[in-house]
Amino acid sequence: MSMGASTKQGYEIAEKSRKIVRSLIDSKTKNLTPEERSIVERIVHSTADPEYADITRMSKDFVRESLKAISEGKEILTDINMVKVGINKYEGNIRCHIADEATINLAKKQEITRAAAAIELAASKNFDGVVAIGNAPTALWKVIELANSGLMDVKSVIGVPVGFVGAAESKKALQETSIPYLVTEGPKGGTPVAVAAANSLINILRRE
Repeated sequence: MSMGASTKQGYEIAEKSRKIVRSLIDSKTKNLTPEERSIVERIVHSTADPEYADITRMSKDFVRESLKAISEGKEILTDINMVKVGINKYEGNIRCHIADEATINLAKKQEITRAAAAIELAASKNFDGVVAIGNAPTALWKVIELANSGLMDVKSVIGVPVGFVGAAESKKALQETSIPYLVTEGPKGGTPVAVAAANSLINILRRE
C-alpha cells in the first residue's frame, strides 16, 4: 500500500502509516479478502478515521467486477471533478460531466440537480464502466434508476456520498440492488473516500 508515495521518504512514511492503520483496524478487517482489506486500509489512511473499517461495506462481487472492468480499460465516471482529479495512474478514460453545458441545460429543463443530470448525460453518451460517487446522493439515486431500467451499463459503483440529506438512504438503496457496490453506511463519505477506493483498485491491478 504505497498510498501515492514516489520517493524513498514517501515510501517510508507510507509504510509507517500502513502499520499504524493496521494496528488500529486489524481485528475489524481480519475476515476480509486481501483486496478488500487493502481498500479499507486505504480509506482509513486517507481519512485518518478508523470508523470507516466499521461502516465500509462491499458486495461479494464488487472487487471482482471492478477489477475486471478496470483491467479492460472501462471508463470511470465521477460525480464531481474533485473525485476525477484525485484518481490517478489509470490509463483508461475518467469522465465527469458536472460542468458540461449540456448538463446545466438538462438540469434546468428537468428541474433536477446538476449531479443527477450529469449522470443522465453520461448514460446518453453510452457510458460503460465503474461509477465513483463521493458527494451527491442525487447522482447515486440516478445511477440506481438508470441501471435498474437498463439505460446505463454500470459494472460497479463506489457509492459514498456524504451528508445528512439523502446520503444514507441512497447508499442503503444501492445495497438493495444487484449492482456490485462499495458503500459507507450512514452520512459519512466524501471525495477522499471515493478517491481512495478507486485508487486502491487501480493499485491492486498494478501490483498484479
